[in-house]
Amino acid sequence: MAKTTKNTTATDAALQAAADSAKDAKKLAKTLPKKDAKALRSLADDAKKASSPSKKSIKRSPGEVVGRAIAAVASIATAVGRTEKKKPTAKQSKPAKQSKPSTPPAAPAVSTTPATGAMPTDDLSSLTVAQLRTLASEAGHTGYSRHTKSQLIDLLS
Repeated sequence: MAKTTKNTTATDAALQAAADSAKDAKKLAKTLPKKDAKALRSLADDAKKASSPSKKSIKRSPGEVVGRAIAAVASIATAVGRTEKKKPTAKQSKPAKQSKPSTPPAAPAVSTTPATGAMPTDDLSSLTVAQLRTLASEAGHTGYSRHTKSQLIDLLS
């Protein structure tokens, strides 16, 4: 049985991370607009190439192999971060259009209250998650789309 070194373990972990990032990026690219998807698929292909080096290159220069894998993962993370910043605005505009016809009287009452200050928790708990997200958007908070109802209430109160 061959002894595994720290370099081998680090190399294997970096290669696995690059392969996982490539796989996840390709899945995400299917949900994005064409331009963003094309860029993300390109980065995913680069990560896939970085995750499958030859045994000879791993043995000769494990540091370079790890560096390429880490760089590929970082470039995917950067691209995903850029697309995530764009994504919430598109998501929010769709639910806002759908929720306005279903609850027209509630929307004006909800939008005018945050300007005067924080709302009481009892009032917030009676709102839906979509309405709480709209309030968080109007208040200028970020990252609220992933919050649960209780987290949104804490954020807004």
